[in-house]
Amino acid sequence: MKNAPHNQESARKLTLLGSTGSIGKNCLDVVRQHRDLFSVRYLSAHQNADLLIKQAMEFRPHGVIITDPQFFENTRKELSGICRVYAGMEEMLAILEDPETDLVVNALVGGAGVMPTFTALRYGRDVALANKESLVVAGRLIMDLVKQKECLLLPIDSEHSAIWQCLQGEDRETVKRIILTASGGPFRDWPKEKLTEVTPEQALAHPNWNMGQKISIDSATLMNKGLEVIEAYWLYNLPVDQIDIVIHPQSIIHSLVEFRDGSLKAQLGHPDMRIPIQYALTFPGRLDLNIKNFSLEDIGELNFEKPEVNKFPCLKIAIEAIREGGTRTAVLNAANETAVRKFLNGEIKFTDIARLIDKTLQAHNPLQEYRLDEILEIHDWAQQYSHKISL
Repeated sequence: MKNAPHNQESARKLTLLGSTGSIGKNCLDVVRQHRDLFSVRYLSAHQNADLLIKQAMEFRPHGVIITDPQFFENTRKELSGICRVYAGMEEMLAILEDPETDLVVNALVGGAGVMPTFTALRYGRDVALANKESLVVAGRLIMDLVKQKECLLLPIDSEHSAIWQCLQGEDRETVKRIILTASGGPFRDWPKEKLTEVTPEQALAHPNWNMGQKISIDSATLMNKGLEVIEAYWLYNLPVDQIDIVIHPQSIIHSLVEFRDGSLKAQLGHPDMRIPIQYALTFPGRLDLNIKNFSLEDIGELNFEKPEVNKFPCLKIAIEAIREGGTRTAVLNAANETAVRKFLNGEIKFTDIARLIDKTLQAHNPLQEYRLDEILEIHDWAQQYSHKISL
């Protein structure tokens, strides 16, 4: 097996944060298919040292970062003579200054991804962003940095990649609205009263996508779509009233843009995260990708329906948070992370997720203006507060 691109000097150098997660593994599969065009500068993981070691042995990066220090010594021993090994979040942030990196791929999960996005942009690095929490928590600060540093912020979310592709070559002033599609999750057809019985195993079984635990639960509650509305608000500088959501069970149309002349553009494709990942890595060009052929005849029909916000209150809560603005979306994100963790641990019911988030938001006195240290402190407060809530 070839462990490096054919021409290491001309290959685009990637720093991949969160390489052992779902997005990270898919990203490395894209790199594996185009070894002559991409090389890996750094890889990072939190605790999955075994997989990180295997990835490092295959892709031979300059260095790896294991953010949980208890796994440092074994990782360093296993990768002796192969690459440098660093430990902790501070080391992760420090390597983002490396001028050899051409693109930072942030595939971290949760609020832990905010500071790496901010730091990479501050150093003038282009960022391919799968960590939606960066914009949910600190959207104004992130977008201000993008403009100030003249960096690219390339969305990896399938929906936002679709919008990004539909907007290429278009005058943003002609956009009437964007339409984010959602599968509806595994409980789309369940009656509302049955949702109290949902188990973590059922919620993790997404009908179309193969994803990590956190995003799978967010998709089941429709919080994921609420977070994507917040992302869209910042990415495309559109008011909330110009961002719509439609349930599309087949997950074939990934999102749409409607223009003021009444025409719509949509991006279609298999529900395969390697497609938006590769588009972010190769933007503005496109490359071959080894996936199954797409056939409209095999799909047969495409269905659409309105989301049921009364059955899935997380969606309504998220949209209200971005309407009110300021620090409320950071509190929303922190409380949701806590609620998802509690649900997965069997501490609360599926229907308690929205209740816990709402109670945390009610306890928060929002700020409209904030610095990065303030928003991170508020995020920490919300995690601690929501953890103590009894339902």
